[in-house]
Amino acid sequence: MVCGLTLAAMTPVSMAYSLKVKVTDAAGKAVPDAVVYAEAAAGQTLPKILKSAEIAQQGQQFQPLVTVVQTGSQITFPNHDKVRHQVYSFSPPKIFELKLYAKGDAPPVLFDKSGTVVLGCNIHDQMIAYVQVVNTPYFAKTDAAGVARLDDLPVGKYTLKTWYYTMPPNAAALEQPLNQQAADADIAVKLNTKVAAE
Repeated sequence: MVCGLTLAAMTPVSMAYSLKVKVTDAAGKAVPDAVVYAEAAAGQTLPKILKSAEIAQQGQQFQPLVTVVQTGSQITFPNHDKVRHQVYSFSPPKIFELKLYAKGDAPPVLFDKSGTVVLGCNIHDQMIAYVQVVNTPYFAKTDAAGVARLDDLPVGKYTLKTWYYTMPPNAAALEQPLNQQAADADIAVKLNTKVAAE
């Protein structure tokens, strides 16, 4: 689904504004843990605002289930369990393995290529998590109400992309053109998929 979006102009106070995105599934239900991000559409250079992230192992589960970072960011994988874990990924954007380690921190992992990285544990097959690595600092993850907020988005032309972890492997994120003008704005995105069962 592709649609054009033009955000109505208001009196400019600064050169960056907030974009609120409401994501729903094919049945109209709110989609939590969807990743929404704005990539440059007109060749403009986007800043590198690298922030480290953390994916913990607790209760023999990864927490959080979905993480989003800008390309070039590092993620740490602390183990809060009494059992040992062995975190790995075979996904092309980041193939790695953290050898079996007990409670505490493992060395941080650099995510230097964009794309979807699926995480697992060689010891506990039920453990799975997802990292979406994006080429932009303008990203957010939807909350329980299916709402994501992209703050400090400068005026300009972008491609707004929405990704959800139940999408088929190697499926492209949903794209739509976005013309961010001098205004805060609300928009809606509908995915052709269903919310994952809890």
